[in-house]
Amino acid sequence: MPGTVYLVGSGPGDPDLLTVKARRLLDDADVVLHDKLPGPEILDTIPEAKREDVGKRAGGERTPQSEINARLVELAEAGEDVVRLKGGDPFVFGRGGEEMQYLAEHGVEFEVVPGITSAIAAPAAADIPVTHRDHASSVSFVTGHEDPTKEESAVDWDALAATGGTIVVLMGVGRLPDYTRELLNAGMDAETPVALIEKGTRPGQQVATGTLDTIVDVRDEVGIEPPAVTVIGGVAGLWRDA
Repeated sequence: MPGTVYLVGSGPGDPDLLTVKARRLLDDADVVLHDKLPGPEILDTIPEAKREDVGKRAGGERTPQSEINARLVELAEAGEDVVRLKGGDPFVFGRGGEEMQYLAEHGVEFEVVPGITSAIAAPAAADIPVTHRDHASSVSFVTGHEDPTKEESAVDWDALAATGGTIVVLMGVGRLPDYTRELLNAGMDAETPVALIEKGTRPGQQVATGTLDTIVDVRDEVGIEPPAVTVIGGVAGLWRDA
C-alpha cells in the first residue's frame, strides 16, 4: 500500500508550540523530510535514522525544490508515511502549496497540518502585538525572499506604505536596506518604529528596535542574523514600553 505525506508546520521553533497532532505524526512517521527552520530543539527529538535534511538557508546549500517533490513521491510510492516538516506554517511562504500540487498531480495521498506562523509568534514572544486598536487595524505579511526568476517584485510597497497598518516581513534580514528604502520612497514616515526579532520563541531570541531610517544600522550594530522577522509600524514601538 502507498504511504501518506503529511505537510506539517512545526511552528516558530519552541517545542512547546508544536501542535499535538504534529508531535504524534513525527513520532509515527517512517521518514521526516525537514527544513532547518524548525530548529534543533524540535529536530533533536526525532530519531536521526528517520530524518532527511532538505533544508534551504540564505547563503547556504540548497536542495532544489524539484528534488524534494520527487523524493516525497518516491517515498510514498514505496509505502512510507512521510512527514514533510516545515518551519512555521506550511502555507505561509513555506512552498507547501507547491508540494501539495505536485503530490496531487502524482496521485499521492496527503494531509496538511497547520502550524503557528512565526509572523505572529515571533512578535508575540517579543511582546509586540501585530494588531492594536490604537496603532494598527490591519496587518500584512510579506516575504523577503521572492522567486528569483521574477523579472520584478510582486510586492506593492507603495500600497503597503499607505495602509497605515503593520507590515511583517519574513526572511527579510538580508534585504532590509532594499525594502526600507522602498517604503521611505513611498512616503512612509522615517520615524516609523521597526523591530527585528531573531530566533523568536527559541533560545537565543534577540530583539533590536529602531526606526525606518535607522534600522539597517541597528541591524549591523547588534548583529541580527537569520532566522528573523521584521515588524514595521506603530506596534513595533511597544516593545520599548513592555
